[in-house]
Amino acid sequence: MQLFYQPEIRQGAQYLTEEESKHCIKVLRHQVGDTLQVVDGFGALFNVRITEANPKKTRFDIIDHKRKSDLPYYIHVGIAPTKQIERTEWFVEKAIEIGVDEISFFFGRHSERKQINLDRMQKKAIAAMKQSLKYQLPTINLYQNLESLISHVPARQHKYIAYVDFDNPMLLQKAAQPNENSLVLIGPEGDFNSQELTLALHKGFTKVSLGSNRLRTETAGLVACHTLHLLNN
Repeated sequence: MQLFYQPEIRQGAQYLTEEESKHCIKVLRHQVGDTLQVVDGFGALFNVRITEANPKKTRFDIIDHKRKSDLPYYIHVGIAPTKQIERTEWFVEKAIEIGVDEISFFFGRHSERKQINLDRMQKKAIAAMKQSLKYQLPTINLYQNLESLISHVPARQHKYIAYVDFDNPMLLQKAAQPNENSLVLIGPEGDFNSQELTLALHKGFTKVSLGSNRLRTETAGLVACHTLHLLNN
């Protein structure tokens, strides 16, 4: 099964973008009359039939569509981009494959990286969504600091901060509960500083551990995502 992405299909965009069209016609060799599966990134899958096999703008008619039911839980990971951006891209891809609803990047006080190409991360997210046969594209956010991220957290989300504290016995899998909207914060390579930790705790975050091993930032983000996913499946 090969998925194509058209976020504006519900608004009448019955065609593939140039990038998707080129892959469809030039690489996969689809022709007029072939059926395709197109996702809108909002939870719907459309079965369509090609009416114009153009590598710049492939047009189609919609045959039918279906929508996946909303899940009773929501997984949100706030994470500081790593110095080597390839590691952050790896996290995005794997977290989406496992099942994440929202990723919020922020720059911590100890962050070595101070900028990120959000468009590139969005492309990585789209590719991972299609590869893992998902209909929903996770929300990708960028905040300049932890304070800004925290100020945008909805009240309904249960809030956790993963902090390297070997005196902290509270594991994420014990603190979190099934069927809840959860946000886990993952710090940069140098972890959160004391002011950031104090701020998070003051704003209602619970300090949690991801285990006894010291984890890289991107590994910690994936462990948090996988832990919450296992709690709900």
